[in-house]
Amino acid sequence: MCCRLLFVLETRDASRATRKSPGSQSALRHLNQQRIIDCLLAGPSTQADLARQTGLSTATVSNIVKFMQTAGLVTTEPTTSSGRRALNVKLISDGAIAIGIDFGRRHLRVVFASLNYQIVAEKTVILPLGHGAEDGISAAADLIAELLDQTGLGPSALIGAGVGIPGPIDRRSGTVAQGAILPEWVGLNILERLEEVLDLPVVVDNDANLGALAEVTWGPHNGLENLVFIKIGSGIGAGLIINGSPYYGNVGITGEIGHATVLEHGAACRCGNRGCLETVASTTVMINLLSRSAVPPETAEDVVEQARAGATAAVRVVDDAGMAVGQALGNIANLLNPEVIVVGGPLAGLGDLLLEPIRRGLLRHAVPVVGESTSVVMSSLGDRAESLGAAALAFQHVGIRAP
Repeated sequence: MCCRLLFVLETRDASRATRKSPGSQSALRHLNQQRIIDCLLAGPSTQADLARQTGLSTATVSNIVKFMQTAGLVTTEPTTSSGRRALNVKLISDGAIAIGIDFGRRHLRVVFASLNYQIVAEKTVILPLGHGAEDGISAAADLIAELLDQTGLGPSALIGAGVGIPGPIDRRSGTVAQGAILPEWVGLNILERLEEVLDLPVVVDNDANLGALAEVTWGPHNGLENLVFIKIGSGIGAGLIINGSPYYGNVGITGEIGHATVLEHGAACRCGNRGCLETVASTTVMINLLSRSAVPPETAEDVVEQARAGATAAVRVVDDAGMAVGQALGNIANLLNPEVIVVGGPLAGLGDLLLEPIRRGLLRHAVPVVGESTSVVMSSLGDRAESLGAAALAFQHVGIRAP
């Protein structure tokens, strides 16, 4: 039996069987099965994790998973969890595709992803610096049409789109707030505009939040309860997973670590403060600092290439930036005590050249037991993280009706 997808954004309708006889055994099984499906929308999980997330007994979860496997809803495969053998449970795709859209200062990336978390198609294009919102949205629509043509899929296969923006999103109004790397987009109700242009359900979030979501869905950190994802690019932002869920705070503006003060009398920042982390550690600042080099870098990729080649100035600039990032992360770690800090963005290719100074800064500024127990790793998802997180967000806003 194939599962049926329903477009919903806030609540999921109760099943007909449950409405008719809410106390019956079949209704109870149906509700329990729906709870498991809702958990799996966030990505594959072991049966033990499903039991923990749903509050159901391991025996109940095992029986429901067997039923769902027979019904063609899930697949299972052996894995190792906490040193023990376990079964990993994954939803089976029935042809539904979620779109992940990542808008950057100079790029646009679109991915098509299936329900079983496989990439069906993807493409990245360069956008002009300072592009307007309408230009970016039009480019996204064109790219989606191109990928539909490339894959032979029809528009009916698309269930919705998740969208990442490099800046804060005010969840009260759905608008891009002050502080975005794309100032031309500030004040735009991007959700309404994208839904109008794409004719699809759309969910919008900050790109760092989506990077964090990708790490616990697509990445190797599935099941972690407390994780920080920091994206270092033209801007610097952090996505927070706290107690297993993305954290959004009061109005949705969290993780603005790029505007944490690291130099009291430092350079003026675009936010109006002085000495913000972005003024010493963003890729824009690194490129400017290296402008007097024999071969001045033009992009973050050039900085990576020069540092990996051992260019003294590039290595020093990266080391100084990493120490500053570690200082800011020390304060975050003292407050949240995460299990893992994942570093993403265009500098991911630096590997330990960037991670080592970040670790030194973290250990210097965090409480010893916190710093020593916090892992700092590079994202394994590379520059795909934000778009993959966007696709995961779209799936999490799609209900699956249990058979």
